[in-house]
Amino acid sequence: MSPTKVKEESALKVAEFLLQIKAIKLQPNNPFTWASGWKSPIYCDNRVTLSYPSVRTYVRQQFVQTINNNFAKPDVIAGVATGGIAQGALVAQELGLPFVYVRSEAKKHGMTNMIEGVVEKGQSVVVIEDLISTGGSSLKAVEALREAGCDVKGMAAIFTYGFQTAVENFKKANCNVVTLTNYDTLIAQALKSNYIAEKDLESLKKWRENPAEWGK
Repeated sequence: MSPTKVKEESALKVAEFLLQIKAIKLQPNNPFTWASGWKSPIYCDNRVTLSYPSVRTYVRQQFVQTINNNFAKPDVIAGVATGGIAQGALVAQELGLPFVYVRSEAKKHGMTNMIEGVVEKGQSVVVIEDLISTGGSSLKAVEALREAGCDVKGMAAIFTYGFQTAVENFKKANCNVVTLTNYDTLIAQALKSNYIAEKDLESLKKWRENPAEWGK
């Protein structure tokens, strides 16, 4: 099944919430420096949504709707550590489903698990993520679940930067991904709500085209 798009109205509303609560900050004239060393006009921390009950509820509801529209009800919901754990648990609770989470690497003691919780071979899983950058860490979780014998129906995330690398990585992994909102929608909403000015648009578009070289 090919994923359908999230409705534009709800994608814009999610974007507006993320801007309002400063889960996403846009500073094209005073860029952030990511851990990778990239200069960036945007900083995203979707864990902030958990501190605002009305936003948290809306995000949870949109996740559930997105799963129902794109993947149908799975057997298990899996969150990607760390940002996808709380979001995934909320979604699993709403759907009345079992929940597990996937570590970024296997635990170095005890049972040395990478997957925490109970999954069984043949179970269908939808993976929940908060943010997609290149897709590398998200797809590690997908791979771990597949190695455990699960049928990964796809991934739902709050936000994606929309890098071409991520598009290619998900395609190569044969994993459908749907996001509640995205970079283009966010920029459109930010302009409409005066978080940015018209003159900032060109710089913001260029960053997404070549983030490694932007700002040098």
